[in-house]
Amino acid sequence: MLSVESVIKRFTRPPRKTCPIDKFRRILDQAKDYATVILEVCPLESRETSLALTKLEEVVFWAQTAIARNE
Repeated sequence: MLSVESVIKRFTRPPRKTCPIDKFRRILDQAKDYATVILEVCPLESRETSLALTKLEEVVFWAQTAIARNE
């Protein structure tokens, strides 16, 4: 079941110590803000909301991967 706390937790994990923390934190902060907007305007118990949040997690993953692989 979705809860605001469980979703926000997805976007507050600490970055790896070997990567540029400031860049990782910036990505996570923006994703957390966007996740909050999604939670405010979309029905919590819908498949579409769940998919939107999953895709946002993918954005964070790939953006951080781009930083980690190319820094």
